[in-house]
Order: sequence, then C-alpha cells, then structure tokens
Amino acid sequence: MARSYFLIKSEPDVWSIEQQKKAGNKGTPWDGVRNYQAAKNLKAMKKGDQCFFYHSNIGKEIVGIVEVIKEHYLDKTDQSGRFVAVTVKFLKKLNKPITLERIKKNKKLSHLSLIKQSRLSVMPIDSKSWKILNNMGKI
Repeated sequence: MARSYFLIKSEPDVWSIEQQKKAGNKGTPWDGVRNYQAAKNLKAMKKGDQCFFYHSNIGKEIVGIVEVIKEHYLDKTDQSGRFVAVTVKFLKKLNKPITLERIKKNKKLSHLSLIKQSRLSVMPIDSKSWKILNNMGKI
C-alpha cells in the first residue's frame, strides 16, 4: 500500500516542532481541528503516512516531518462529537526550513492547498510535490 502525504499546521506558540520532538515515540494527538475539509483530510490519514509540520502565523514555514501512528478517532476536545484527531510522532526537523515565500516562488507547487486555501490546517500533498519540497528542505 502506497504511503500518502499531508501538511499539518500549528502556531509555534501553541504547539511547536520542538514540543512535538519532546513528545517522543508515543506521539501526541493532532486535535482541535474544527474545519470540515481539514477533518476529512484527517480521516484520510493512515498509519505510516507522513506529514510536513508547518509553523503558521509566526514563521510561515515547513519545519519538520511527523508520522501518523494512530488513525482517526473521536477528538476528546470536541464536545459535539463530530470531529476527529490522529496521533502523530516526530520524525525529523529540517536543517533548512522551507518558507511559504519560497514555496510560492516554485511554479510546480502553485496548485498546493497551502497557496490556494491558506487557512486550511490539514491538507494532502501529492507525491511529486512531496519530493520537490523535500529537495527544497535538503532532506
């Protein structure tokens, strides 16, 4: 089964790549998502899928990679019972973060939701774009 790729966003003053790293192999729930399209993307994630970790608002850059270690389940922070979470663990921090400005300058990435739907907090990344972004981040 082929691996899928995603991008997940967090404000670094709320949850940073450093905090994700400190969480270790047990990982942490990726919860608090209240957008239906983003929640649908969480539901599409499978164990072993990888996600770029993006610092939003402050920094606006891809700073690392995490892996899905538990598929979607009810989000304990959602009183309505409509939204889900997944559990992710830290894989690596990028030596060179990939800024939104650099991503926008690459014409091959102009179709990404990161550019077209900038407020979406969880989005799929096609494998071709995943490879381009990995090269940009010197992974």
